[in-house]
Order: sequence, then C-alpha cells, then structure tokens
Amino acid sequence: MNDVELPRSLQAGSPTLFKRMINLSLRRWRDEAGLKQGEAATRLRRTTAHISNIETDRLPPAPDLELLLDFYGKGDRIPFMMEMLEAARKANWWKALSGKVPAWFDLFLGLEEGAIELASFDSVVVRGLFQTRDYAEAVIRGNPDLTDEQVQALVDIRMQRQHILDRRANPVHVSTVMDESVLYRQRGSSDTMRAQLQHLLDLSQRPRIDIQILPFSAGSTPAQDGSTFTMMKFPPGMDEDLGVVFVELLTGGKYFEKASEIVEYRRALTRLHSMAADPKATRAIIRKAMKEVKP
Repeated sequence: MNDVELPRSLQAGSPTLFKRMINLSLRRWRDEAGLKQGEAATRLRRTTAHISNIETDRLPPAPDLELLLDFYGKGDRIPFMMEMLEAARKANWWKALSGKVPAWFDLFLGLEEGAIELASFDSVVVRGLFQTRDYAEAVIRGNPDLTDEQVQALVDIRMQRQHILDRRANPVHVSTVMDESVLYRQRGSSDTMRAQLQHLLDLSQRPRIDIQILPFSAGSTPAQDGSTFTMMKFPPGMDEDLGVVFVELLTGGKYFEKASEIVEYRRALTRLHSMAADPKATRAIIRKAMKEVKP
C-alpha cells in the first residue's frame, strides 16, 4: 500500500466489497480479452473450477492475480488490484464478535457495509438498520432455537451494523418503504414498541434517511406477495457494478445480480415509492400508530 492508494470513493468499503470487485473484474476482463475459463486455467496450470471460484466467491492467490491480469492485457492494473487484494484479506468487524455468522449473512453484512445507497421494501419488521436494541432482541427471540448467548451476539451485530448511518467517508443514503402493518405488529413490550416508533420518527428527520409508509389503503402493490427485499448500490470505483438485490427467505436469503433482475426490482420499488405516503404523511401515520400501542 505504498505506491497505490484506493480511490476515495472506495475507502469506506468493506473487505467483502473489495473481494466482490476483484471477482467481477477478473470475469469481465477475461470476457473482454475473448478468453474462456479453460484458457485462463491453462495459463495458470490450474483447474477450470479454480478460475470459476475466483470469478465468483473466492480471492485469488497474489501470483495468480498478477499472471491473469497480464494475460488479460491489464498489466497496468496490477498495482491497484494488489492493493485491492490486500484490503480484501482484512477481517470484517463482525469477525471479532461472538457467535458464528452464516455464510449468506456474512456476504450481506459485507455488501451492506460497503454500499453507498440502500433501498428496501420492508413488509414484516422494521429494517435492522432502524431497530432499537430492545426491538431487535424481541425480533430475534422469535426464533426459539437460539440460546440467550446467540441472541445477544446477533443483537450486538445488528446494533453495530448501524454505524454506517453515521460514517463521514462516503455516507450511506438509506431509503425504505415500510408496510403500515409493521407499525402494529407487536414486538416485545408496549414500551419497546413506542420507543421503536419514536426512533423511526427521529430517523425520518435525518437528511440521508428516507422513510415512507405504504398505507393499508394502497391496495394491490408490486410486492403484494409480502417479500422483503433490499437494493444495494456501490461506490463509483466499482466499475460497471449495477449493484445487488437481496431477498429475504425463511432459510436465509437470495441475491440477484443480473441487469434484467435489478431493473425489475428497481421498477417495483419506484412504484412502491409512488404509492407510499410522503414523508410528512408518513410521520403522521407513525404518530397515530404510537397512540394506538396497547398499554
């Protein structure tokens, strides 16, 4: 890290984001060079599976990265990509916390950490970035198979995730359309619910946070099947990266990265924004829900 410095647009990125950039770049540059994975594998004296892995979810060894970049005609990018490789090998902050993070969620945390824009539709609970500690614990305790230690570990991770809302370098812009039912679905005590709703009101006043409530009166929507999803957009230094859509499932989550898929989700989210209450009306809806919290 002496001769090359990461662009400012990437300096707030996470190791997961840097790994993603390496994977995408290697795949794109091989395609641009008109080479097949087998040809790249032959150059490295490796298997085709090795090339597939370092183009999707693994980091390449430094010698392999240098050879491939030269083979793809990108020798001038070697210093920068070596810098990126070193950054990608660092541990993410949650590695130091107790408890194991599933692979699918490890990826989500890393991408969320490196995103500059997060946009979501939340149909069941308040999104994790907006949860109070008590509300988060009540939500997580909904899984009866977790021990108290596991619950606290997951709550700690959820609270720590929220530091991206306050970072100064590449501040993140977060927007959400939240189904009105979320405001009424009891999580924890009445005090917990009132505190959570007040927290939403406070967050809605912040300049880089947009919260809209999709009212009961909205009728049929592009997300009427109830799926919660998050769109992530990354810094400009992520060349030709269109972003990722993460959809929550009962057993984890699924990622969509194809341009056609991202366009569909973006169209759905745009429609949801247009159907949702504006910020002023949203705050009125939240205040109404606060008054109706059962004692």
